[in-house]
Amino acid sequence: MKILGTGIDIIEVKRIQQTLRSNKRFSERVFTAKEIAYCEGKVNKYQHYAVRFAAKEAILKALGSKGIALKDISIRNLDTGKPEPVLTGKLKKLEKNIIVSLSHCQEYAVAQAIYYR
Repeated sequence: MKILGTGIDIIEVKRIQQTLRSNKRFSERVFTAKEIAYCEGKVNKYQHYAVRFAAKEAILKALGSKGIALKDISIRNLDTGKPEPVLTGKLKKLEKNIIVSLSHCQEYAVAQAIYYR
């Protein structure tokens, strides 16, 4: 295995919460319908939104890519709870070469992505 790129991102949960509350279109531009349904079903939904936003940013950094819509990247959880990226469009072929790790607490969400071959 050869690591081609890494990315990490941290965000304040409160920042995502404020943005979601003040800008109704933000969630539609950034998150997929499945991500929105997942987050809305959680007690601490803003932590889940924030960690997914951080994961998208970390993946973009790992790929070194610009001009990619955040909505082309989504995060799903396997039955085991392991997070897994789902990529669409021109990124689809890279999906199996990216791993992510996510963590959040009340105030912060952090994600790391590794792009490998």
